[in-house]
Amino acid sequence: MFHGKLDGETSPRIVCAVTAPELDPFARGFLFGLLVGEGHFGGDGRQPQVTLRMHVRHEQLFRWLQRVLPEGRLYGPYHHGGRSYYQWMVRGRPLRERLWPMLTEHLAEFDDHIRARLTAMATRYALPLPDDAVAQGSSETP
Repeated sequence: MFHGKLDGETSPRIVCAVTAPELDPFARGFLFGLLVGEGHFGGDGRQPQVTLRMHVRHEQLFRWLQRVLPEGRLYGPYHHGGRSYYQWMVRGRPLRERLWPMLTEHLAEFDDHIRARLTAMATRYALPLPDDAVAQGSSETP
């Protein structure tokens, strides 16, 4: 377990409630669109994580993420190799108890590529999948 602020972790500009409210349909759909288009579903070998990395010009979007999913952590801004970006991550208990159930509830609506990435992540990190997810499996590699 990390103690204190992690290197590069951005302090939230808002105070987060202990229990985050349920996402409304727009917020859920917008979050899914961001994750499907730009996100990474993987882990560090010990625990699963969902990561979103985008240019610093999207800071307002990252601040929105901090409001709707305060369990995530925002890191940056980073500036190296000619790139400037923020990185947002959800892992551990918040991933397992909050984000993962939302993602798997709509697993059937994702395309084969995203479904394969999520299924591979579930397999590697022993995350639960809906019973019908295995039957929908894809031959595409994550």
